[in-house]
This record gives sequence, structure tokens and C-alpha cells, in this order.
Amino acid sequence: MRVINFNAQGIVQATDRGFFDWMVKQDADVVCIQNLKAREYQLDDERYHPEGYHAYFFEAWDDNYGGVAIYSRHVPKAIMTGLGFEACDTQGRFIQADFERVSVASFTIPSGLKSAEAQARKMDYLDHFGGHLRKTLRKRREFIFAGTVNIAHKPVDLSNWYVNQKVSGFLAEEREWIEEVFGEMNFVDTLREVNKAERQFTWWPDYNRAWDLNEGARLDYQISTANLRKTIRAASIYKAERFSDHAPMIIDYAIEM
Repeated sequence: MRVINFNAQGIVQATDRGFFDWMVKQDADVVCIQNLKAREYQLDDERYHPEGYHAYFFEAWDDNYGGVAIYSRHVPKAIMTGLGFEACDTQGRFIQADFERVSVASFTIPSGLKSAEAQARKMDYLDHFGGHLRKTLRKRREFIFAGTVNIAHKPVDLSNWYVNQKVSGFLAEEREWIEEVFGEMNFVDTLREVNKAERQFTWWPDYNRAWDLNEGARLDYQISTANLRKTIRAASIYKAERFSDHAPMIIDYAIEM
């Protein structure tokens, strides 16, 4: 099973830049997209519905904001949207597809860069989302959570990490949260399970040739339950084309759909 996750920062713009043209050539079973910035009715055009894929959307209440999607070659047994708290459900931040052997979720956690208030909202969101992750550990199935966490896990996951320790995305309390996910909760950072290379970034700021110089951060993840650790076969980040300020992540699992 191949899973791709990608923060589009606007699905219309990403489509104009060739994302779906690239996607259909990747032999992916499931594609998780974040930050659609579009309503579902605006995505009726066939260019948003590539042949061979079933599309499922969870939109934000506000126009031109948020929204997540799952594209799947296989019809899921069930689709779940939202997590039962306002910041998630009104901003279109979580959708999950349940398949026979695994559930795959497309999700995004808000940024805290704009203000102290935004950071406080992010930390509150992390508390709620962490609670959901804990609940999944009690279920008798495996999970892959694919999306944008907006946290760099370790210094290797961020350019100039030393000077960014007081910047949202690499604050001590944020790193403590994600360390708990991969530590105490025993979830798996799937990319790092098989790809130990440095400078494996998924996001680059839109200034000063950051993309060309590869000065960025790894803010996007596929987080799996522990039993899937042994199934991870390959992991990469696609950077040959630029569809948004984020790059698609591609993870291969030895799982039959």
C-alpha cells in the first residue's frame, strides 16, 4: 500500500501547478490532502476527480479556509469526519477512511505563528488531538495519520534549529508533545523509520530562495500505530516540482488493501 500526504495550501492553485497530473503517475492507493481552501461544490470539475480514485472531502465552515480530503483507489468501509471538538470540526481538519486492515486519516493541526493567541489555540488543539490518538490505542485495528503537524520533531528536522527554539513549530512544549506521541504512546514516525538522511524537509518559507537552498522544516508526517512499524518499506519526499510551500510525502507499506 502506498500512501501520499500533501498540504496543498489551496487545491485549486496546486492543481494549476500540476499536482493531480503528478499524483496519477505515483501508483498511490491513498492520497491525503490538507488545506483545500475550497468548498466541496467548487471541486465538481473532473480535474479534481482523477480517473480511478474515489474522493472524499471535509470542508471548513468558512470560505477559502482549511478543509481536508482523501483520494482512494478502493472504496472504504466507512468515512469519518471531525473529532467532536469545535476547532477541528468547524475548520475541516480531520477525515478518516476505514479499510479492511487499516484506517487512514488526513489531518492538519493549526499553526501558531501569527500570535500568542494562535499559539495558545494550537496547544489546546494538540491536547484534544493527543486525546484522540490515545483513544485509538484501545481499538483493535491499525491506523495511519497522514498530514501536517506544524512541529519539527528534532533539530535534524529544521534548518537553523538553534535560533528557532522560541518560534512556533519548535517550541519546547510542542516538541514535548510530539515526543510523547512517538515515545510514551509508541506511535511510529514512519519516514524516520526507514529514512535517516538529514535535511528531509517538507515545508520551505516563501522567501530568499529557501526552496532552492533547502532551508526549511519537516512539518508533515505519516504517524502509524506500532504494529505497522514492520510493514514500512520506503519513504521519500518529492521535491522535483513545487505544487505549494509543502512537498508531498510518499510512504510504502507492506499491507494488502
